[in-house]
Amino acid sequence: MKTKKKRLLQYGINVLGVHCRGPIFVKTMSNQQGDDAEYVADEYEMEDVDDDMDEEFVGREMGGSDSDVDEYDHMNNRMADTSAAQARRGKDIQGIPWERLSITREKYRQTRLEQYKNYENIPQSGEGSEKECNITKKGGMYYEFRRNSRSVKSTILHFQLRNLVWATSKHDVYLMSHFQVVHWSSLTCNKSEVLNVSGHVAPCEKHPGSLLEGFSQTQVSTLAVKDRLLVAGGFQGELICKYLDRPGVSFCTRTTYDDNAITNAVEIYSTSSGASHFTASNNDCGVRDFDMEKFQLSKHFRFPWPVNHTSLSPDGKLLVIVGDNPDGLLVDASTGKTVMHLVGHLDFSFASAWHPDGLTFTTGNQDKTCRIWDVRNLSKSVAALKGNLGAIRSIRYTSDGQFMAMAEPADFVHVYDVKGGYEKEQEIDFFGEISGMSFSPDTESLFIGVWDRTYGSLLEFGRQRNYSYLDSVI
Repeated sequence: MKTKKKRLLQYGINVLGVHCRGPIFVKTMSNQQGDDAEYVADEYEMEDVDDDMDEEFVGREMGGSDSDVDEYDHMNNRMADTSAAQARRGKDIQGIPWERLSITREKYRQTRLEQYKNYENIPQSGEGSEKECNITKKGGMYYEFRRNSRSVKSTILHFQLRNLVWATSKHDVYLMSHFQVVHWSSLTCNKSEVLNVSGHVAPCEKHPGSLLEGFSQTQVSTLAVKDRLLVAGGFQGELICKYLDRPGVSFCTRTTYDDNAITNAVEIYSTSSGASHFTASNNDCGVRDFDMEKFQLSKHFRFPWPVNHTSLSPDGKLLVIVGDNPDGLLVDASTGKTVMHLVGHLDFSFASAWHPDGLTFTTGNQDKTCRIWDVRNLSKSVAALKGNLGAIRSIRYTSDGQFMAMAEPADFVHVYDVKGGYEKEQEIDFFGEISGMSFSPDTESLFIGVWDRTYGSLLEFGRQRNYSYLDSVI
């Protein structure tokens, strides 16, 4: 197998013509052509969308510098947030001062749709998938805007991996912010550091197989938080496990010392007996299952291509495996043996999720589609849902199965009415790269991480109820 490389890319975000550049790594695919790596650099350097808007923004908003100055809450010494009440009065939910710019929001949206370039490993996959996509009705209103918190800076280190935001309650959310995992309380609007990987991290508990020497300067590629457990995966195969109700880190391990070691995804789950486990999907073509009661590796399956995401069925019997191949796999969770090939996507997949009923599941692909599959007939997908800008990089279901959300790389999160047959959707529209999204376990909240130098933030939406009170946070 060819050795994959990590490559540093100067990734340009240009919301409102502001150049916001920072290092972000690219997962070079094993069967990728050599010149495709250069294509990545070309595609992910966002161009100026409007020179006049750029000048307007720099002149009025930034005083001729590139500092992060916009609307500022001087009393609280932080960037001003946007509340639901302000949004109802007409304020942009991200605080973008369109009235002071030389371009309208509508015009910029159109320009963004025209200029944003979706990354593809298989050329023209996005265009090829269009003919199979279902036509959905927009205008659904399932989650209403609550707050945009600009003091919470959600960040991304790998442009294809967008699972860095996790809600553990309707008020509690965990996310990556540079080298920190932070906790944000939407109830108190306070953030706190949970884990800092900028320096040395080592376990404070002794368990067989744990690397007691720990890691230094871990580059976190993916994250999962569920119940009391937090697991962070790194570019060198690192796995750092921390229980939120215990001090320090409980367990550190490295999945592989292979050069091709990046941890692409982590999923935490509970077994039928209630034991905590997690699966780690890795670029070395492996899927590993860890028992967190015993702090040890319990299963290790290998596949023909790098695995980008794995989802376990609610009954724990089946695994959806997607990765650097257009076809996905449904496998036996106890043996790793293939049950069925999932044929339909035209590019590589980076997302998957099961509906809570265990009968259907979804896969998200760089061909700009999310496909719905039914385990009772896997000859083809039962539906294909289309994104606006690019790849479907994250998928989540509400715990009651009523809604499914899919996130594009930037600007759009789509929320579908599942019980209505995915025929109607709410399109959440904003500007900026998406670091992750998460429904709260009780389905009451939806959090979306937005990565942008100036307008980076955490967006919060609340489930719309007929009996809800405006701006209530209880």
